[in-house]
Amino acid sequence: MATRPTTPASPKNAKIKSPSPGCPVFGCEHVQILLCQSQEVMNSSIAHYKMILRGIFDTTPILSQTSTNQEGRPVTSLTSNYLCLQCPVTLSEEDRLKHGTEKLHRFYVDSRTGALYCQICDDLVWDPTLEELRVRKIGTGTFSTNRKRKHDELFAESSKEDPRIISANTTVASCRASGLRGIYNAGATCYQNVVLQSFLHNPLLRNFYLSDGHQSSECSISHCLSCAMDDMFQDFYALESTNGYTAANILSGFWISEKKAFENLVTTKEQDAHEFFQFLAEELHERNGDGKRPQSGSEHTCNCIIHQTFYGKMQTTTTCQNCHNSTHAVQSFLDLSLGVDTLAQRRAKKTGQKLPALTLGDCLDEEYVKSDKCEYRCHKCASIQQARRHTSIKRLPNVLSIQLKRFEFKQGKHDRAASKIDNPVSFPLQLNMLPYTNRARNRDSRENLELERSCTYDLLSVVVHVGEIETGHYVSYCRVGDQWFKFNDHKVELARVSDVLGAQAYLLFYIIRSLA
Repeated sequence: MATRPTTPASPKNAKIKSPSPGCPVFGCEHVQILLCQSQEVMNSSIAHYKMILRGIFDTTPILSQTSTNQEGRPVTSLTSNYLCLQCPVTLSEEDRLKHGTEKLHRFYVDSRTGALYCQICDDLVWDPTLEELRVRKIGTGTFSTNRKRKHDELFAESSKEDPRIISANTTVASCRASGLRGIYNAGATCYQNVVLQSFLHNPLLRNFYLSDGHQSSECSISHCLSCAMDDMFQDFYALESTNGYTAANILSGFWISEKKAFENLVTTKEQDAHEFFQFLAEELHERNGDGKRPQSGSEHTCNCIIHQTFYGKMQTTTTCQNCHNSTHAVQSFLDLSLGVDTLAQRRAKKTGQKLPALTLGDCLDEEYVKSDKCEYRCHKCASIQQARRHTSIKRLPNVLSIQLKRFEFKQGKHDRAASKIDNPVSFPLQLNMLPYTNRARNRDSRENLELERSCTYDLLSVVVHVGEIETGHYVSYCRVGDQWFKFNDHKVELARVSDVLGAQAYLLFYIIRSLA
């Protein structure tokens, strides 16, 4: 790290001094030589760096992650590309080395973070001038300040360290250790793979397993699924590998499970991803909780990671239409199962469309805003009375799991006939769940605003069923930071937000914004 001299020296005579208190420093001596050449070189370098940052943060990530190979064909990479600071090219790591040798270009910008890389130092470098632009772009989306930065200010006394710069420059895991690995299909196991990917990219579960939440070394249970999950998290986030993963331990623990409720899943045929999600959640609860099976129809509480992550509570209120007495029943839930078929049929009759489009809000309104007529025995009236029943959410979970019921089973004369509901159901990136809670009736707008902020969720992952019910296939989309990736068994590729929002969702996972 070198100090900035009072008067810019020529590139040949530049001397590197040890930094003294109060003096700004360059990222390295090579950056110093570049920026000290002249006003013109400095301005063009900064202007090009701004243009690169706009390309990284203002457009689809596929652009900066795509380079051209030697045959002239575009290649999209999951690992970082390098955008040359001295000419307009995007390079892979291998091509960057060749480019530096041939063109003598030494400075590149990481395509995922916008950080500056010096090829001579063979490392990322932190330069106050360029880093301030990067942090400002990430934080505000612009480069503007109250006044234009002058060339002489590069050599003026530095201001106090900006906490934002420290935060933004904190070392993060490399792309190869960010969980971006596919999972091999072991024979009609795509329904398991998509659920495992949603678990792997769930920050609460990730933090639990990477902080030794489950002590595998002390676990005496044979074929423990939680131990298998622990191994998987370690392999995905600790090993520098982007190869597909074989979930052998997960499969073996699943196949020897004695749970009768899920025994139909243990076949070589394609099964239901939602049922596997329920199975895995129950199994991990038993291995990490109090050992009691989680009852969705009770208020049983548990401090295990599954309950802390997925479980919420809903309240059913039944009001007698004769005496207006109300009774309340509270039960826990792992996920919200929303009907699609009945709502779609009503919409089809109204619009005349064969497959009318629905929204997630439509489905939630049907279940948690509207009330139904029913009969029940009123204890106050001591007789059967007409009543209205309304269900709302009493306590929201940290991660909200939603199933859109796309599979319908009707009993025929000899067996059950299965069909798939293909109506498009749009869903948002941000979801406000306040209207579906028992606090939504509050009339204080100021308080409602605060409640709305505490009930806002961000989309985390999407499970999609493609094709027919008997011959279909599962894929998933997961968010890693601000980027989306599509997981198709062992294949992983970058995805556009429009691809995610246009998918025919079967399972949706939202995380509360305060934890996102």
